[in-house]
Amino acid sequence: MALDGIFLRHIKNEIENEALGARVNQIYQPNRDELVLVLRTFGGSKKLLLSARANSPRVNFCVNTPENPAAPPMFCMLMRKRLGGGKLVGVRQLECDRVLFLDFECVNELGDTVGLTLVCEIMGMYSNIILVNRGTGVIVDALKRVDLTVSSRRFVLPNIKYELPDSQDKLNILTASPEQTAEKICGLPAELPLNKAILSAVQGISPIISRELEFRVCEGATNRLGGALYDRLTAELAELKNITENCLGEPHIIYREDEKPMDIAFMEIRQYGGFLRVEKQSGFNSAVDGFYDERDTQDRMRVKTQSLNKLLANLRDRTARKLQKQQTELSKCADREQLRIRGDLLQANLYRVPRGAEYVDVENYYDPDGKTLRIRLNPAISPAANAQRYYKDYQKEKNAEMFLTEQIEKGSRELEYIESVIDEVSRAKTERELAQIRKELEEQGYLRKPKGKRQKQAALPFLEFESSDGFKIYVGRNNIQNDRLTLKTAAKTDMWLHTKDIHGSHVIIRADGREISDKAIMQAASLAAYHSKAQNSSKVPVDYTLVKHVSKPNGAKPGMVIYVNNKTVYVEPRNSIESNVIRNK
Repeated sequence: MALDGIFLRHIKNEIENEALGARVNQIYQPNRDELVLVLRTFGGSKKLLLSARANSPRVNFCVNTPENPAAPPMFCMLMRKRLGGGKLVGVRQLECDRVLFLDFECVNELGDTVGLTLVCEIMGMYSNIILVNRGTGVIVDALKRVDLTVSSRRFVLPNIKYELPDSQDKLNILTASPEQTAEKICGLPAELPLNKAILSAVQGISPIISRELEFRVCEGATNRLGGALYDRLTAELAELKNITENCLGEPHIIYREDEKPMDIAFMEIRQYGGFLRVEKQSGFNSAVDGFYDERDTQDRMRVKTQSLNKLLANLRDRTARKLQKQQTELSKCADREQLRIRGDLLQANLYRVPRGAEYVDVENYYDPDGKTLRIRLNPAISPAANAQRYYKDYQKEKNAEMFLTEQIEKGSRELEYIESVIDEVSRAKTERELAQIRKELEEQGYLRKPKGKRQKQAALPFLEFESSDGFKIYVGRNNIQNDRLTLKTAAKTDMWLHTKDIHGSHVIIRADGREISDKAIMQAASLAAYHSKAQNSSKVPVDYTLVKHVSKPNGAKPGMVIYVNNKTVYVEPRNSIESNVIRNK
């Protein structure tokens, strides 16, 4: 786990310095695993994120908060009732373990002051946030209730006594001397790599810290140390104790080769040499926030889009299978002219066909060579009735071809539309964007409209950029916005851009009475390529033309348009302009 107990101690120290005495102004629960407390301090508002997510549990001040649901969950409403307006009077930590206690003084319904503690247990998949009555030690409620179906050892339920998590057999660096810690490390029963032994013996450190301590003592060493190496281990443990006691650590983020955050640490990491970038951060809270923010945003959106993606995948597969069947049936209609020919030839040769015959051989005057054609007959009916049956089958196949052609064209448009919505969902960044996509699907009949009144949400603005030479560029977020941007907002003299034969956003360059420059077109084309299904490709073709050459066919699905007089450029996808001016996120 990236966030270890000693790192948490430094975060605790920053929370005490910046928010002790602050009032709880607002409480949000963006999802089932996270709480956000907005604290009103003398220096302004601070957002404290409490996360019990399995892959990123933590407590830290944050800048960007997750989007809130339209209706608050029950636990959030309880928290607002019990903690709203409360004063943060203490921040405690269980030794160097990953358990943090936030003590609040609150006022109940009778006007009496009560003490409540918010316990943040940061333990991977077992992480939890628990509200406890400080006077009685009884649990008020928990973000994740733990009953007999989950655990038989420790229950976390309302109205029972709060119990601390099971302690591990590790030494607390704050109370043990460096010599005691070194003795425990070297005295472990089995011969272990030194980093494994340190991790097993010392409380509050993560694997990266144990590997760093091994690197500083002797890379590749085991825990069977003696002489100078033992003294070096003791000195490193003494330095670790000093950092922990006095919160003298320095936050660092380690980046992989692809520049994505790999790990965080409260001390300088030297073990990677120059192979990985290690960057010092300004604060522990900001380091944790920066490390987890992008990954958590992606995880939240992945969870929220799961049901929508499943629905769209089923719709796409169903439509594709239907199209395939229709195309197979259409291929069978290709020989329908042979039915008409047989009917004509049989009608012309009725006098030659004896009643009850199973077939007749006639001269095929449709064939340039005049070859003989054998026509199968139904002996139970007359020759004239057989001719009429061939005409009837011909007409049936002809009607089927017309119907299937129309249905295949309709199905192809529907499949293209569904693919465009799948692309929209994959590029959605916020819950509001997903809400607009759901609304679009409801209007198209793919989703049931919810009963009752829906809470109105403000319309999302277009993504707005500015080219390096001053032209405004707008990008639609979804199909509904694409229609509004192209057909209602843009002027006839503005420039319209879209990836060629690839699903993506409509892009508009506002002319404002000027001639649009080639530079603006290339930059807008890069944006169009990025906001499309081809954003991870290179040399993406993008068509551009004036808005007056773009039109929407009658009955077309949202976002579907046709255009003429276009030109094509090939560009690299980019999510910003060279000048990096982004007006609206």
